[in-house]
Amino acid sequence: MEVTLLGTGDTTGTPTPGCDCDTCREARERDVERSRFSVHVRNEETDESLLIDASPDFRHQFLTREVALPDELLVTHVHFDHLDGLGNAYRLFDALPVHAADERDPETGESVAETVRSKFDYLDRITVHDRTPLSSFSACGFDVTLVPVDHPPLLCYGVVVEGNGAKLALTGDTSYAIPEASRKALADADLLLADAIVPASLCEYHPAGGRHPDEDGVPRTFGYKHATREGALSLAEELRAEETRLVHVSHFYPVEEAFEEPLAVDGERFRL
Repeated sequence: MEVTLLGTGDTTGTPTPGCDCDTCREARERDVERSRFSVHVRNEETDESLLIDASPDFRHQFLTREVALPDELLVTHVHFDHLDGLGNAYRLFDALPVHAADERDPETGESVAETVRSKFDYLDRITVHDRTPLSSFSACGFDVTLVPVDHPPLLCYGVVVEGNGAKLALTGDTSYAIPEASRKALADADLLLADAIVPASLCEYHPAGGRHPDEDGVPRTFGYKHATREGALSLAEELRAEETRLVHVSHFYPVEEAFEEPLAVDGERFRL
């Protein structure tokens, strides 16, 4: 299993357009980027590729990284920074299977699969497959499972990809409050990609503050829908991840912390 981090940033990415903060300036000087979230997973035995989330930066990511266009796509939730890149499928694919959850969201009245199907009804080359959370299915020769996480107000899912003796786990966009059944599914991964939008020290600047404090009172959730760095690292320890990279990272990290391990940047590649 070959995993390439195509996009490791949050909804605005780093550097953020029009921003001259120290972190964005440092990113430009280092010539590194955190574009909107997307992960490419290649099955080295079949040479098929699964794309997890369709970043709005799809075109840029596939022009700048040496990876094949995907054979199949999985969508974790319907926020634009994870979904709207699907429009790039126009004229690029003869056929593209798209996998998404079948669970109906009380907020939207549709499941993720239904939203993808209705929003991109003009893409006659895609076929949307409704998938039940916590039930595995086959994609690109992998066993894939969508796992419910906590990202209010919308339903959102983490992902487990298993095959060839390797296991990749993604928390998806989530607070620290991942349900126990999902934690069991995410556990013991060779590589965990964990949402860690900001350090816990920034919770004081969020209108909702921080939540889910650890035994020392450090918030493991920023506001109410994303994990802090400390929350993500705590989760990684609890899940017994062999290796952890922190993703969905914002430009609000102080510059002296923004490029420190285990925060990921675009283009990192792992063989599991």
